[in-house]
Parts: sequence; C-alpha cells; structure tokens
Amino acid sequence: MNKTIEASLAEDYNHPVRDVLWGHIYMTEKQAALTQSAPFMRLNRIMQLGPVYLVYPGATHTRASHSIGVYHLGRRLLQNLAERGASQWLTPSGIKSFLAACLLHDLGHFPYTHSLKELALTSHETLTGAIILKEPFKTLVGASGADPSLTAAIVDKDIEGNDTELLFYRKLLSGALDPDKLDYLNRDARYCGVPYGAQDVDFILSRLHPNKERGVDIDSRLIPNVESVLFSKYLMYRTVYWHRQVRSATAMIKKALITGLESGIITGDDLYNLDDTGLFTLLEHPKIKINAISALANSVKDGNIYITAAEYTPEQVNSEILHTISGNPLQKAQFEEKLAENLRKSGLEIKGEDIIIDIPEPVSFETGLFIEDEAVKFCGSSSAFKAEIVQSFIKTLYTIRIFINQKYKESIKTFLKSYSILDI
Repeated sequence: MNKTIEASLAEDYNHPVRDVLWGHIYMTEKQAALTQSAPFMRLNRIMQLGPVYLVYPGATHTRASHSIGVYHLGRRLLQNLAERGASQWLTPSGIKSFLAACLLHDLGHFPYTHSLKELALTSHETLTGAIILKEPFKTLVGASGADPSLTAAIVDKDIEGNDTELLFYRKLLSGALDPDKLDYLNRDARYCGVPYGAQDVDFILSRLHPNKERGVDIDSRLIPNVESVLFSKYLMYRTVYWHRQVRSATAMIKKALITGLESGIITGDDLYNLDDTGLFTLLEHPKIKINAISALANSVKDGNIYITAAEYTPEQVNSEILHTISGNPLQKAQFEEKLAENLRKSGLEIKGEDIIIDIPEPVSFETGLFIEDEAVKFCGSSSAFKAEIVQSFIKTLYTIRIFINQKYKESIKTFLKSYSILDI
C-alpha cells in the first residue's frame, strides 16, 4: 500500500469511542470534534428506528450511534480496499472526505424515521450537504483533513461531479454491501432483540475487491453472504421496519404533518433541524388549532396506535385509485375523508381523521454486484436469488392497510361484513 495512503488510514486514530456493536472505534481528535458539534449532537436525540420501540422496547438506539458505526465500517472497508489496489486512485484528502461522509451522512435526517419522507421537503441528503458546506461546520470538516466540497458531494448526489475518486466513494457509501447497510442491519437487529440482521462483517470486508467504476466487486465465495444480506433486509422489513404497528404509528405522524402543512399552520421550514422531542413539541404547539393534529401526535406519544381494519394486496385494489393516491399525501387524505363519508352514510359515525390508508413506499434490494470469477452480475450468477425471487420479496412486503382509531374497534367489524372498504 502507498505509504501516504496507509498513514491516512492508520496514523493519529487515538480517540476511542466505545460502541455496543463494534467495541472500541478509533477516530482522530479532529474527527471526534465533528461528533461534538451541535448538528451531530442533534442525532443523539433522534432514534434510529422512530416508533419501532412501541413494538420492540429495546429499539431506542440513535442516529448518532449508527453514524459512528458507519464511519467505523467505512474506515475498515477502505483499509481493505487500499491493500488490494484501490490506493492507486485514492488521495489522503479523499480518504478523510469519505470517512467524514460516512460519519455525517445522516446529519440532515428528519426525526421519527421516515414519517416525513413523502412530503414535499428537501431531501435529508441535500440538507446534509448544505450543513457540511456552511460555516462553522465547514471549517470543522476541513480541520479533520477532509475536503468539505467532496464530503458534501459524496453524500448528496445532486451535487454534480464526475471525478473518479468522488464516483468511487459514492459507490462505496451506497451499494449492496455498503457500510451503512452493514451497520444498520446488525445494529437494528441487536437492539430489537431479533436474530435476522446479523451479518459476518469480517468475512465480507475481507472478500471485497476494489473497482474504480463499480466501487467493489466480489467473487463467488461471497455469494452466500450477499444472499444473507438480502434475506436479512427482507426479514427486517417484514418483522421490524414495516411491522403493522410501526407503519400505523408512522402513518399517524405523517397524517398529522400533512394536515398541518395543508392548513398552512405548519411550513416546510418548521420541519427542518428538528429532533424527536422537537417534532412532538411542534405538533402540540398552541398555534396549532386543529385538534386532529395534536390528537394524532398525542395518541402516538401515549402508545394509542390505530388498529388494522383491513389488509389488501395491490391486486385487490382498484389500480386507478392506487395510482392516484400512491406517493400523493393530499390525494390520499381526500380519499380517507371520502371513505369516512361513505361509512357515515352506512350508519357509522366516523371522521376522516380517524382513518388512514397506508400504502408502502417503494423499497429496493440492491443486486448489482459484479461476480468476478463468473463474469456476471449477481442476479445472473450461481446464486439462488434470481431477479424473480427478489421481486417476490418486494411483492410479499407490499401490503396496503386501512388503519382506524381504536375507539371504532368493535363497531367497524359490523360494517366490514356488509360494506367493502375498497369502494372509495
């Protein structure tokens, strides 16, 4: 390995951070200073999995601990790749920029997991890039040996750039075996107390081969590990991330925010730089006169989650309706009100705010890895996980649900026997 590159990855890493998952994680003092800044401290107040603690009480780990874990795996990844030839196109500044990007990649993340994802807001990647490029944080990043512009561009792909090193780092940070995924699968499984996410990280990192254009390639010996990652992600979505109660709580917060934004009493700017407590404080603020907003927020905070009234596969729902309301929060809110109106005509006194139609957002399973000794991409390799298998994962996960206020738990059963909730 190039001595300068080796020094960039090995010298002055003498600041220990004790982590539940990875043990001692070592940073330079300047990198550690980034974790002590106000923007990073906010991540200590954002739970990594939002409302998952309602189902798995141990799931109270934070975006900060995850970010430090991603930094740790990112450094180990670069060390292994540099030894296998990547040092030819790496620079000391680039290495520190990639490590800073790993550490700071969630800096602009919204609170309460993905409650705000479908709203018309600036993406958390763009917000992260802006924070990195703004003083005084820009100077802190620069002091760590990173290039703030490169660091921001690695995280925010909307920042134009075709530099070889930049594109290489982007592939490393977001791919089938990226440090982000390897940390969150292991970390989330550990804190939830489920076995599904555990990965053999040591072996995975030892078998990755650098590629200037693709980031990393693998050989066929790593195929079982990629299969494990894919199946683990599927199981974590099915049992944790998209558990029906988790989806209900997330949908309730999303509905409160949509109501607030539509009424004009909440603006997009109100939602930036919040932590979990700040989000609930906003939704309970005296300026919010619409009781439905604070009622939804308080119900989630108190654990009174809407229950599942019905479940459907996409094939069971009118395709035109599904197309209209998917990814369109305002259209969906209108359909929820229409559904409530139809139920009221049938004799059930229920309001639109008591009903939520939950449509899962798109999810992907990254299978673009190139298998060197088979000279094919993963889905065309000797793996059992062909494209149709991966699609079946997604199809199985994609359940459309109708959630209702718990106070209608008994009465709704009578109406569902004679009334199709799909007739909206």
